[in-house]
Amino acid sequence: MTELDLVFGGRVFCDLVMSGVAAPAVGAEVFADSFAVAPGGTATRAVAGARLGFRSALVGAVGPDMFGAAVRDALAAEAQLDLRWLREVPGAHTAVTVALTDAADRSFVTYEQRATWLSDELDRPLPRVAACHVGIAEGIPAWVGELRRAGTTVVGGVGWDETEVWDPAALDALAQVDAFVPNEDEATRYTRTPDAASALAELSRRTALVVVTRGARGAVATDSATGEHCEVLAPPVTAIDPTGAGDCFVAALCGARTVGWTLQTSVAFAVLAASESVQRLGGASSAPTAAHLAARIREGLEHDDLTSGDWGTVLEHLDATTKGAGA
Repeated sequence: MTELDLVFGGRVFCDLVMSGVAAPAVGAEVFADSFAVAPGGTATRAVAGARLGFRSALVGAVGPDMFGAAVRDALAAEAQLDLRWLREVPGAHTAVTVALTDAADRSFVTYEQRATWLSDELDRPLPRVAACHVGIAEGIPAWVGELRRAGTTVVGGVGWDETEVWDPAALDALAQVDAFVPNEDEATRYTRTPDAASALAELSRRTALVVVTRGARGAVATDSATGEHCEVLAPPVTAIDPTGAGDCFVAALCGARTVGWTLQTSVAFAVLAASESVQRLGGASSAPTAAHLAARIREGLEHDDLTSGDWGTVLEHLDATTKGAGA
């Protein structure tokens, strides 16, 4: 038994999200249709995991400013989220991202200081953890390696490479993880391959489980340890804001693997969680709850519009989570 189901380590942002707008031309001004303030970055994954009923913790840092206070206040409202490993760094500025989004795409402007990056050491030790998600681009912290040696499943991710070098050497860190979940752009750029399927084949040589997300086209996955492979299409939805969809996918996938669901069911569950998140504004604020997903699954089963998977087992977990939250 573990004390925590999921731990998410990484950079924490305060997201200022403006939707229904594209980035303006130089010297121009544009107006958004909607606006939201929400925790972003790793915090989005942590919120998504907690809302789906998994005992989750966030490892990261904010500054002692109004943006950090806004992030902390929002995260404190999540019942299943443990914030004991969210540090406040004296004198630092909380990382801030302005996201300009429309139904199809998004652009970001970010300010951050290195002081709020993920630390290689923890102020206090973590308990036993089922799964941990962490970025690989800046190196994997020593405490993640300690978790893995103790039996934690470590899931790696990458973000956008602002240098646009996409150095394949970053993939050497995959030897230190059990699974890797990039999106299609990240996967193809790092592997120098033309599409998600080719990138999946290349990445599967480096770590056992690889899942490549493809936005509105769902995801493809291979588990070389079990021989499982699947392609899951996303259900058609009206997208309002794609911010945080990938984070919701990662959180749902990590949680699904901790309870032993098959690869097909795990990926289908993650795709569904992501597809529900894009229908609302914001990153963490749009993450679906267990009750929301349970209702969506029942609707999908009634109308036969869900990708194949063991949805009965998924519903048992979501219903138990919802019942426990209401107790």
